[in-house]
Amino acid sequence: MTRVTEAVRRSAQGGQWTGVGRNVRAAWRSPGRERDLVVQSLKAAGAAVLAWFVASDGMDDPMALMAPWVALVLVQATVYSSLRRAAQQFAAICTGTVFASLAQAVTGNTLGALALCLPVLMLLSNWSRFGDQGIYGATTAVFTLAAGSVTAATVGHRVGQAALGAVIGIAVNALVLPPIHLRDVRENLATLAEEAGDVLRTVADDMRHERWDAATVGGWRHGAARLEHRLEAVRSARRWSRESLRLTSRPLRRLRRLPSDIPPDSEDERWSRITGHVVTLTRTLAVAAEDERTPTAPDAPVLHTYGRLLELIARACHAQGRRLLDGPGEEEVDERVEETRREMHRRLQEGLREQAGYGADRTTVLGSLLLQAENLWADTVPAAARG
Repeated sequence: MTRVTEAVRRSAQGGQWTGVGRNVRAAWRSPGRERDLVVQSLKAAGAAVLAWFVASDGMDDPMALMAPWVALVLVQATVYSSLRRAAQQFAAICTGTVFASLAQAVTGNTLGALALCLPVLMLLSNWSRFGDQGIYGATTAVFTLAAGSVTAATVGHRVGQAALGAVIGIAVNALVLPPIHLRDVRENLATLAEEAGDVLRTVADDMRHERWDAATVGGWRHGAARLEHRLEAVRSARRWSRESLRLTSRPLRRLRRLPSDIPPDSEDERWSRITGHVVTLTRTLAVAAEDERTPTAPDAPVLHTYGRLLELIARACHAQGRRLLDGPGEEEVDERVEETRREMHRRLQEGLREQAGYGADRTTVLGSLLLQAENLWADTVPAAARG
């Protein structure tokens, strides 16, 4: 058992190192999330070193701790978030310094001051005005009291160092390759399109091979849930892209040579509808696959035709994913593909009439599946739907 556990551990470590190497190669090869992460990490380290140099050498402070600490944590994902968190953190630091000073004046010793001010500061750290920076009030109080004597000069010194670190961190983030997240929207939309195609292709393959067991149904549901998570990632990327353009000057945007265009908001809405159609389709199939449920699946020949139709839609999703990565362009409609889709739709309509002779249950299932396929095609290939 020990050998097996050790082998699993080594395999997991090997997979982790493989992932690290893949990310390093991606950061070196082309712009993307990996390179953005490297740039932001180096900027944060550089801001901390610069703040330490200015505070220790320029201000002759041998314990220049506050300035590099603040500069390090304020190199955020966007310039706007850096400025917002700087204000929150500076307010928390000032609060912690003042409370520590008052507690020291009241108690006259470090232990009593800590016991008096820390409970109050920890409660204040949950105040929404501080955001996620409230904890810095309590930590600043600890540093202030641990430094020894607490006087008006030392309090002013700590606040001044915090302000210096905030200025350096914000300046580095805003002026040195400012983080602008425009490509994330396109990449997440393209990934959503690819994953939607993968889910539809899996369902189509299972239907052609008549796989209807519990594991298959679980795989469909897992794929649909993964799509919904990816859709949330698209929405998050859209919010980040909007925020990253705030307080960022146009000359600096041109310096980064970032893409001047991103997919419009209508693309998010379109792929949100497509995700909803895929989720509804997989739920309908899952219900039809359960033996104890009233709705039953249509006959095998009809399902084979429906699987071919889903395969066609899956290819269209993959094509849309490639188009999103390549950038804007005219969407062309392949007349042969459209003719094939119409022929399969005609066969399914005939199958719907045939299934009606066996009872309403099969007609209900096939009618719902056919409606979802129509909706999927209309949203995946809107040019064909308009035609």
